[in-house]
Amino acid sequence: MQCGITVSGQHSPTGLVFRGISRCLLVMASVMPWGAAVVAPLVVAPAVAMAQEEDAAADGATEPEGESMLVFYYKALGLRYVIIFLLLSFALVALLVMCFMQIRRTVLMPAGLSQAFETHLENKEYQQAYELAKADDSYLGNVLAAGMAKMPSGYGAAVEAMQAEEGEQAMKLDHKVSYVSLIGALSPMFGLLGTVDGMVAAFMVIAKSATAPKPSELAVGISQALITTLIGLWLAIPAIACFALFKNWLQKLNGDVDGEAMRLMSRFQKK
Repeated sequence: MQCGITVSGQHSPTGLVFRGISRCLLVMASVMPWGAAVVAPLVVAPAVAMAQEEDAAADGATEPEGESMLVFYYKALGLRYVIIFLLLSFALVALLVMCFMQIRRTVLMPAGLSQAFETHLENKEYQQAYELAKADDSYLGNVLAAGMAKMPSGYGAAVEAMQAEEGEQAMKLDHKVSYVSLIGALSPMFGLLGTVDGMVAAFMVIAKSATAPKPSELAVGISQALITTLIGLWLAIPAIACFALFKNWLQKLNGDVDGEAMRLMSRFQKK
């Protein structure tokens, strides 16, 4: 028994196979009396499956491509909040780089300065030691220069001058670090402001609509409310973490500078 299969360019190869098998099964059902009950499910199931696959393919072909996440964030934030968060981001990155570059032991306490200063003191070259410390703009250099400048007034006056200079240098570094904390505090505040703006916009849509508004109309305000909060937290979390890290570094380095300065100047204590 032969089953005829007609090939047409309008159907896929898989569909042609299923149609050919269906025709063969229909011929068998017409020849054998009991064949209809057996063959009918075998014919209907593949046909239904093929129809579902073709419908899904057609839907996929007509479905528009989704926009990128960056474009979605830009539309949700709006130009005003995009500018605000970009400025906060650039400022935070600049401050973090500056703090990581400056709050280091090698920058605040140069090893070459300590060795050269101690060598001058051992050789009793006090003027050269003072000029060396004064020419160095590091934390330790400023402290040693302040102490050497007051040394003619006695060791006690030199120690007081060094402690005063330590407080001034520590305050300068603390001011730089405090800006990181400021961004960490402002970022969630702007996020909260965007949340309020977005919710107000969503409720205004509801208030102005005579009928129930579409979800797409409410999504504009709600997305702004959520995205501004999200980006504000993204900025605040690393800023607060880095601020705590810098504060710990400063406390340790302040103690190290004080200990090194007192060690170098201790030779004048007995005089």
